[in-house]
Amino acid sequence: MSGPALHQRDSHHSIHLAANGEAEELTGLLRECFRHGEPQRALELALLLVEHWETRTIRHAQAEEEGFYLECLDRRPSLREVIVTLKRDHDLMRILLKEIKEELSDQAFNESILARFDAMLLINQIHGREEERMLLEQSPEEREDEES
Repeated sequence: MSGPALHQRDSHHSIHLAANGEAEELTGLLRECFRHGEPQRALELALLLVEHWETRTIRHAQAEEEGFYLECLDRRPSLREVIVTLKRDHDLMRILLKEIKEELSDQAFNESILARFDAMLLINQIHGREEERMLLEQSPEEREDEES
């Protein structure tokens, strides 16, 4: 069972907003280091950003998959396709993160790594918006039940 914050639109949105904001900030710093030719600092920031994605976004995704999504499906089986799509977004972020880690294993930073972090940001932004819209906004049936 997932925590109550995942079921409340404002709380869930705040979780997404905070994690994505931190990732955007770190990615911006990473981009600046790359532009200014600071390879060692870029490498350090990239490693910090990997840790951030693992501990914030990927851990949140896992919690959603193990609890929140299953609970949504129990309440509304018609969401099956939506859940599959949202889980694919998580998988894409995991794939990109794995590729980043493999490239960073050479202890060097390159533009390809930055491109993957940018892709993760975009996927995560779209994912969060769509997840909130499709899972956390009440259906007409749910509104009717509350009004009764």
